[in-house]
Amino acid sequence: MKTLIIVSHPTVEESGSQQFLIQSLPDDDEITLHVLEQTYPDGEIDVDKEQALLREHDRILFQFPFYWYSSPPLLKKWQDEVLTDHFAFGYRGTKLHDKEFGLVLIIGLPEKEYQTGGQEGFSISELTKPFQAMAKKTGMHYLKPLTVFQFPYLAEPEKKALLVDYQQYLSLPQPISLKRKENWVLDQLAKTSKETLPTKGAAFVLEAAAEAIEDNRMELDELRLHIDNYDI
Repeated sequence: MKTLIIVSHPTVEESGSQQFLIQSLPDDDEITLHVLEQTYPDGEIDVDKEQALLREHDRILFQFPFYWYSSPPLLKKWQDEVLTDHFAFGYRGTKLHDKEFGLVLIIGLPEKEYQTGGQEGFSISELTKPFQAMAKKTGMHYLKPLTVFQFPYLAEPEKKALLVDYQQYLSLPQPISLKRKENWVLDQLAKTSKETLPTKGAAFVLEAAAEAIEDNRMELDELRLHIDNYDI
């Protein structure tokens, strides 16, 4: 599966949250980073190039700061010019059908404010209806957004957890399940070069972590087998 990350931010080089995510991207031919403001500093979008990129990828992600319940202006311009009739919708407009579409949203307020009674008064699901409608109109499968609330205030353990969530959002098959998350972690542990680890003991920790995940999976599978066979 090939993933296209379309990033929009007026000053992406100065954004701590965007740089944190961008610099965490793996060296993977299956993942394409596409920063609109860097590609089109004059705002003139190459529609043919953009449509070709969309054709080549299976999962399309919009990554941006959630400005006034919407995206930065260049991403809105991109939608207006790239998602054309006969390409993205309408007669013969099936080029995006069955692809996946998701949002990576950087949000300045706490999560608790995005609910009834909160400062914003609406949920993220409600506020992203236009993007959900876009996915529906173009025949794409809408994924639950990855939301990053108040990035500057995240503690180091929270940032590490965010990295894992982000990496999984880019590549894990849908629907995301515990077993798929476990397999992803095992795959990442297997890919980790022992030569890059700071100490010999670190390699032991990785091996122990992999064994613990596999042991837990065996126990869960056995429990599921007992439940399935239990005659109520």
